[in-house]
Amino acid sequence: MSRTVADVLVGTLEQIGVRHIFGLIGDSLNPLADAVRRSRIEWIGVRHEEGAALAAAGQAKLTGQLTVCAGTTGPGSNHLVAGLYEACRDHAPVLALSGDMPRRFHGSDYIQSTEPDLLFRDVSLYTETIATAAQAPAVIHQAIAAAYAGPGVAHLTLPQDVLAAKAEGSVSSIATLKRRPEFAASGQDIAAMARRIDAVDRIVIMCGAGCHGAIDELRNLSDHLRAPLVHSLRGKELMAYDDPRWMGGLGMIGTKPVYEAVQDCELLLMVGTDYPYSNFLPDQDKVIQIDERPQVLGRRAPTTLGVTGSARPTLALLLGKVAPKTDGLFWDLVTKERRKWDEMLDKQADLRRSKDNLHPQAVARAAGDLARPDAIFVLDTGLNTLWSANWIRQTGTQRIIGSFNNAAVGTALGQANGVQALDRSRQVIAMTGDGGFNMLMGEFLTAVQHKLPVKIVVYNNSALGLITLEAESVGLVPFRRAIEFPNPDFAALARACGGHGFVARTPAQLMSALAEAFTVEGPAIVEAVVVADEMPNLPHVDLGQVGRFALAKIKEAVLAVTGG
Repeated sequence: MSRTVADVLVGTLEQIGVRHIFGLIGDSLNPLADAVRRSRIEWIGVRHEEGAALAAAGQAKLTGQLTVCAGTTGPGSNHLVAGLYEACRDHAPVLALSGDMPRRFHGSDYIQSTEPDLLFRDVSLYTETIATAAQAPAVIHQAIAAAYAGPGVAHLTLPQDVLAAKAEGSVSSIATLKRRPEFAASGQDIAAMARRIDAVDRIVIMCGAGCHGAIDELRNLSDHLRAPLVHSLRGKELMAYDDPRWMGGLGMIGTKPVYEAVQDCELLLMVGTDYPYSNFLPDQDKVIQIDERPQVLGRRAPTTLGVTGSARPTLALLLGKVAPKTDGLFWDLVTKERRKWDEMLDKQADLRRSKDNLHPQAVARAAGDLARPDAIFVLDTGLNTLWSANWIRQTGTQRIIGSFNNAAVGTALGQANGVQALDRSRQVIAMTGDGGFNMLMGEFLTAVQHKLPVKIVVYNNSALGLITLEAESVGLVPFRRAIEFPNPDFAALARACGGHGFVARTPAQLMSALAEAFTVEGPAIVEAVVVADEMPNLPHVDLGQVGRFALAKIKEAVLAVTGG
């Protein structure tokens, strides 16, 4: 049997280690489906193409390896775009495939016709139509290479007749299609960093996702310099919550002691993070930033030295150049304040806090404490992100992913499905608000069909909680008719789909619901009905914000009395 272009594409994906293609089948993808059917790659059919893109993005974020999603002609592939922004914004290598009508129909305003290369241009590093069989091998190679080089999204448009055409050659140089390697900063930059570090006493090291693989170096440098380690949200997973060096996060999803330490230090060493919230960073010229991406250096805060290099080899070289520090006063102060903050978090998460009301902090803490030591948490976006990120006590061997730069609501379940497909025996827990779960709840059926035992914890407050908070922070009365909504019975929904469903409305019900859900075979939903007016801890609030919150609450009280 002669090989088709589809066979060449699928064969190449097999050779570079792709294990799944997430998609929704359609006529233009039939040649691709036939090639997948005869391969070792598992086709995971989703309920919505956005779910396919999210699954691929979640898998790529976790592993750093190329993943693949597919949609058919026109509307099918159009639906991929929203989910692909997850991979785009979090710099994860994904190949998106768009089926397309046969070439003879191009340009004739044919049914479902679109211009995919135009549509995908913003979300993709590379987008191209394979117009001939002769062109296919080179374009396939280029797309995969671009996805890895970014890393990010590459996109191919695949006319049905080209996919089914007899292949002309195969993809060459497959050994080059891989993740880019680590590299150390230059000796000149290492020496410049060492001089600046040796000249000061109070140092804070901020760690981002780029610090994966550099845990030993971070610990050693922290001990050597008596420098507290703090993290971005993407960096939270790097170390156990109770590591004495690991002081907490910066920002709204963070702690007051960390904010004060960052402001009071003499030098902030930012490693592998492009932390976007400049209002939490120093406004003085006291930052050294290390990152593999030269374009991110210095763009968030005044930076005295920008260093291009990977975290692990660069920190290893730096450690050998800086003098040890013995003054532990700054360290001790940050540690003392961190313990006070942790005690406050513990009180807010205590199940004994209320007999009848279930607080969201308790849900996050209980889910985190009951999870396996190597569990993978997938966080959705919204007020639920604050509960999960601030109250989960990670082990250091767990993973935490989410919509960190795209900050899109409704992404957790789709990403969790992709992560779970990698290892159906590993525990994957999606933490989501009811608003986010409602958006793509059909992907629970994907989990059931493909035996993906994802556990989903839904914070049910019958509202878009973060929208309420954002309105009040600028002194506005929340638009309740737009923010609040009725929900289905999520536990009954789970059972109707063929999964397991549990409900917790009180603290007494929470632990048993989570424990049972985490041990049953197959996908499960835990609906946690939480108090709707819980306020998160705000590590840094200016007087203007306090006034605006107060004004909003006064307006709400007046409207409640007047019926306005």
